[in-house]
Formats: sequence, C-alpha cells, structure tokens
Amino acid sequence: MNTQHLTAEQVKSIQVSFINKVYGWMALALAITGFVALRTANSGLIDIIAGNQILFFGIILGELGLVIWLSSAIDGMNAAKAISLFLLYSALNGLTFSILFLVYTAGSIASTFFITAGTFGVMSAYGYFTKTDLTTIGNLAFMGLIGIIIASVVNIFWHNETLYWGITYIGVLVFVGLTAYDTQKIKKMSLELDVDSEEGSKGAIMGALALYLDFINLFIMLLRIFGDRK
Repeated sequence: MNTQHLTAEQVKSIQVSFINKVYGWMALALAITGFVALRTANSGLIDIIAGNQILFFGIILGELGLVIWLSSAIDGMNAAKAISLFLLYSALNGLTFSILFLVYTAGSIASTFFITAGTFGVMSAYGYFTKTDLTTIGNLAFMGLIGIIIASVVNIFWHNETLYWGITYIGVLVFVGLTAYDTQKIKKMSLELDVDSEEGSKGAIMGALALYLDFINLFIMLLRIFGDRK
C-alpha cells in the first residue's frame, strides 16, 4: 500500500482497523480454546485424553502440523480456509489444555489467565505505541525461544527441576518480548496490505496466530509459577 499521500489520521485509521481485526480473531480463538478446554475437563473425554498418551501426543502433533501448514501455505489459500484452519487449531489446543484442570485448581487457572491478560495487554500496548525499533528484541526473543524448545525436549528425559524453572522464567521474558515485537510488526504490516482485501484478511489471521501463540505460551509459563497444584 502506498502511504505517501495519506494523512496521519488516515494512516492511524488503517492501523487501528487492522489491529482491531487481528485482536478480534485472537480473542475468538482464545474463547474457543477456553470453551473447549472447560467442556472437555467436565466430561469423560478428559479421561480418554489423559489416559492415552498416543492420542494426547497425536493431538499435539496435529496442532503443530496445522500451524506449519497455515504459516507456510497461507499464500496459496483463500481467507476462508485460513480462518477455518486457525479456528480448528484453537479448538484442538482446547483439548490439550483441558489437562491443566487435572493438574491445577480452577481458581489458580482463572487468576493466572487474568495475570497473563494484564501482562500481555501492557506489552502489546508498548509494542504498538513505542517509537523504538524492537527488531533486536524480537531476534533475541526468537533465539531464546529456540533455546527453550531444545531445553524442554532435553528435560523430558532428564527431569531436572533447576532446568525446568530456568525454562519457565526465561520463557516469561521471551514471550513478553515477543508480544511487544509481534505487535509492532503487525502495526507495520497494516500499511503494507489493503486491510479490506483477501490478502488483508489473511494477514490479520497470521497476526492473530502470532499473538495467540504469544498469549498461550506466556499463560503456560505463568501458570507454572502462580498455579496451585491439586
């Protein structure tokens, strides 16, 4: 999009419109995840998922496959398909998140959600309004994310409590940083797309996916810290 001939008010209107779409899709995905997780936790399905490791990890692999497919092939999709895959991913995530209700009390899950929402909101606002280029922070956070993934895989077999807590606290910093960086990147993206076009709709979905992943991973890390185990 050529923004050279736009006024400051027009640029701001485009950015706000795009951000509203991104947050709308993200909020819907979070609502679906929460609804599915709660319904599953209060049904016999949770016993099936918790009692069958093949099924549980099969769902996780399915989620991972959907994210990779959506991220890599979205250019060749129409917006409706991209939306469907994103919402399907959020529903599958709800199935795996239902396990949290077996580990943590419902009250601590709820309180941690609000802590996460507050932290996420502050960092997202910072990313949106700051004039500082957050690319360096984003790159550092991404490298930290790679380290967390590798360390988490290692700790599946090692079961080291010190490493577990190290991953947790570093993870909070990583996803706080990614939240600010991704928000700034989405704000810039709004001026590169026609917000009301097919490409604009797909861009909003990819922005929503990035922020959704930041939110849920930040929630998991904070739940480890603040959650009351049963």
